[in-house]
Amino acid sequence: MVLSNFESRGKLPFLCKRLEMESSHARSGVLGWRLLRFFRKAMQSQDPTQPHVLSVTRTLRLKVKTEAHAWLNAAAYEVNQVWNWAAQVSEKAARPCTGERKWLTGFDLNNLSAGASEHFDKIGADTIQRVNGEYAEKRRITKRYRLSWRRSRSPRRSLGWLPFKAASLKRKGRAVRFCGKTFRVFESEHLEGIRWKQGCFAQDAVGDWWLCLPIAVQVEESVAPFEKVGIDLGLKEAAVASDGSRCERNRFYRDIEQKIAQAQRRGHPRQAKFLHRRAANRRKDALHKFSRQVVSQYQKIAVGDVSSTQLVKTRMAKSVLDAGWGMLKGYLQYKSQQAGRTFQIVNERKTSCTCSHCDSLTGPRGVNGLHVRRWTCTACGVSHDREVNGARNILRRAEWPASVSRNESSSLRVPPSRASRSRKAGIEPIRTMA
Repeated sequence: MVLSNFESRGKLPFLCKRLEMESSHARSGVLGWRLLRFFRKAMQSQDPTQPHVLSVTRTLRLKVKTEAHAWLNAAAYEVNQVWNWAAQVSEKAARPCTGERKWLTGFDLNNLSAGASEHFDKIGADTIQRVNGEYAEKRRITKRYRLSWRRSRSPRRSLGWLPFKAASLKRKGRAVRFCGKTFRVFESEHLEGIRWKQGCFAQDAVGDWWLCLPIAVQVEESVAPFEKVGIDLGLKEAAVASDGSRCERNRFYRDIEQKIAQAQRRGHPRQAKFLHRRAANRRKDALHKFSRQVVSQYQKIAVGDVSSTQLVKTRMAKSVLDAGWGMLKGYLQYKSQQAGRTFQIVNERKTSCTCSHCDSLTGPRGVNGLHVRRWTCTACGVSHDREVNGARNILRRAEWPASVSRNESSSLRVPPSRASRSRKAGIEPIRTMA
């Protein structure tokens, strides 16, 4: 009877819509209440005295034995063909002769390449899908119509690369199996008890192949024993901290530069590549050790904003690249993030010529003052080491409050020459930014 009355008045659709709205509000309210209870229980169960555990992803690199290099080289050639096909198809879709342009995604490329695995001898459908996904993602990031081709036979050929999905790589005893091929690796004991994500086989400049497996690692956040430190980046020494600790001497390439030149003149490019890899490994080892030591000891880390991209355009390019400033900043940043530290990059202008004790600009300046490693402040008489003094000033600048208008006063004094000119003119010197 009630339904017939509503139906006769034309209000039945309105009643149904109202009931649906009330039920949706009730469901959302119940869901919100459940989420609130879940978060309350999680906060109550968490012990503040226990360290916070994070799950981070790290890459396990294992060297593949030489018996599988021929198969990997052939598979890399097929991967390059898939990459170049994706580049050609994506460019045609983005620049059509007629019709509407379209930016192909990895899903679109996978649909277009369905059934292509029958025409390849080494790789399968999973690898083709990984290549399509990687190409679409990198093209989206760079916002270009087409990425560079992967060359397989020219003197400037691309280094081998063979991606795979996590389920495509199987563990077989002390080795791994992929696409019907068994690969033996060095240090195979690292494969025990781990679960990897999708990775790849990668080739270096020497020609050796490496198995790269991203794995999840549990990292505990802890409080550092010391509060803060400043780091000054330089060419004489790669990095010097405000507490006096120093990174290893950064002549990783310069020490073997003559050996590399001799190998190239004798016509031994492979030996030269070995020497280049040795220098790179030494650099990575030194920077990893120094960054781990700093992150383990200090809660707040401040680094100067020296730009290696600008200095490589000068005559100091070899020394700048040999120091590895960008690598050290990257190591400090991700290690600080994982350990719960504070990492900050500050302006290091005039930090090496400013006295960290009295703030006077009495230190060596200019190109002619670069050879001065120790100097004594004429205002307070304190003797300074150039790098340690700069690191201390960098640490002080990290404690300044952030400015929006850039018009705040500085704790560093004006140069003595400016102050003397102001006093001669009868004007009170103004504290300016050094």
